[in-house]
Amino acid sequence: MSQDRSAAAPTPFPWLIIIAGCAIALLSFGPRSAMGFFQLPMLADTGWDRTTFGLAMAIQNLFWGLGQPIFGAIADRFGTWRVLALSSVLYSSGLVIMANADSPTWLHIGGGVLVGLGIASASFGIVLAAFARNVAPEQRSLAFGFGTAAGSAGMFVFAPLSQGLIDALGWSDALVWLGMLMLVIPLLAIPLRGNASSGSQKQTDAEQSIGAALREALGHKSYVLLISGFFVCGFQVAFITAHFPAYLRDINIADSYAVLSLALIGFFNIIGSLASGVIGQRHSKPMFLVWIYLSRSVAVTAFLLLPQTETSVIVFAIVMGLLWLSTVPPTNALVAIMFGTRHLGMLGGVVFFSHQVGSFLGVWLGGYLYDVFGTYDPVWWLGVALGLFAAIVHWPIREQAVDRPALVPAE
Repeated sequence: MSQDRSAAAPTPFPWLIIIAGCAIALLSFGPRSAMGFFQLPMLADTGWDRTTFGLAMAIQNLFWGLGQPIFGAIADRFGTWRVLALSSVLYSSGLVIMANADSPTWLHIGGGVLVGLGIASASFGIVLAAFARNVAPEQRSLAFGFGTAAGSAGMFVFAPLSQGLIDALGWSDALVWLGMLMLVIPLLAIPLRGNASSGSQKQTDAEQSIGAALREALGHKSYVLLISGFFVCGFQVAFITAHFPAYLRDINIADSYAVLSLALIGFFNIIGSLASGVIGQRHSKPMFLVWIYLSRSVAVTAFLLLPQTETSVIVFAIVMGLLWLSTVPPTNALVAIMFGTRHLGMLGGVVFFSHQVGSFLGVWLGGYLYDVFGTYDPVWWLGVALGLFAAIVHWPIREQAVDRPALVPAE
């Protein structure tokens, strides 16, 4: 009956919520996407090695992943605004501690644990779950595309901004200024107030406990496959984010191309994310993900085997930008299709935890294997192999709602 009413009166597209969420995605994704620019100046001043910095970024990604389902569940229960307000405090504190770290331990606490938790409480899982509760199912993939594109814009904006601040103020003061900027998040989050029991789409969901939702999801083959595949996305993008500037210097490409390449990845990621939202709305989301992961492996293989010049760096950045976060809209949309929106923050967070385990390994192995072998090549080729694995596991995923004959629809 409620579905008939929804069909008779389509939900208007909630532009204020979308714009506010996009602004938060831009801010929360910005500083963490620019961490690679801080590596070399920080290590030059402190004398630490790349393994030390890589471990900090790996811890950041791990705590991002660990915090995502927890903060998602809190937002589902107690409200999105509270979680986003907490995020601004965690994120800002972490960047300031990182800026003043006088030992690897404080680097790992500030830039690792606190920044990771700050991102977890303000990233895609929190924002896209709020979108899902206020956007009709037939519009969700597009809305997720907007949110993901905004995160991409954060990379585009913060790459030159961070490098400019480093050049003007030094890496430490640059981190402090970025930390202060994170305190704007609670103001932007006001339109996103509400929890899983609010929003225009709440009537389409069924009553279900957190434990029951987790058991159902983890027993669902397509969801488990989605988790295993999203691990690869995290490995690939986190390695490039953290180590690409250093890699370009190693192959004698000017530092300006590191800024340009990450800015291009961010810009074309906007295009790729928006296109992903549209394509996912019209075509099979699992098969779309298959092609994304295959394309990533082909792009990295070509970049490594062909002559590496300034031109090839630009081309690689453009291609990877189109593929960068294009996985996010169809992945989150599949979770919403399978299980609805009542526990989307938490269930999407579990999928994202897998992404961040991959991120941890991509960032940490990048630094560790470089220090062991003196080259990033082993990690590049591991990323290629994992891309092929991801394509295989997404192939059998079924794009349909889980059968729930025993559950009672929520009023």
